[in-house]
Amino acid sequence: MHRVLTVQDMKKVLSHAFSKSGGEEQDWDQISQFIMDFFGYEEIVLDNRLTPRDRDIFYMLEGVGLLRTEMEEATLQKGKVWRIHYWKLNFERIEELLREKEGRKTDDPGATESDVYENMPENGWSRNR
Repeated sequence: MHRVLTVQDMKKVLSHAFSKSGGEEQDWDQISQFIMDFFGYEEIVLDNRLTPRDRDIFYMLEGVGLLRTEMEEATLQKGKVWRIHYWKLNFERIEELLREKEGRKTDDPGATESDVYENMPENGWSRNR
């Protein structure tokens, strides 16, 4: 099971992955929101959804290991090959960068879906009416 990836997590990952190249905090805010708008709770984005500008950003993210590409081929009735290109989040690299940024040990997996509920304060369970 993968960690629940938030915009804040992605911002930490981006600032750590690009720490040598600089960049402003607001840049990482915008790019992390951009990435999460595409992926949301999914791991895969179809390449044909991207504009050329979007694709440039995805290639930049692939360069630091945050994204990977995959391709599938299907043969159509008339023998033509249809290629489908995907972009996938590289959760292993994302987790590695989060651990480094947060100073966690290698075997600490971070927050999972169940941790959200287990660590919720008592007053978080009541509704304010």
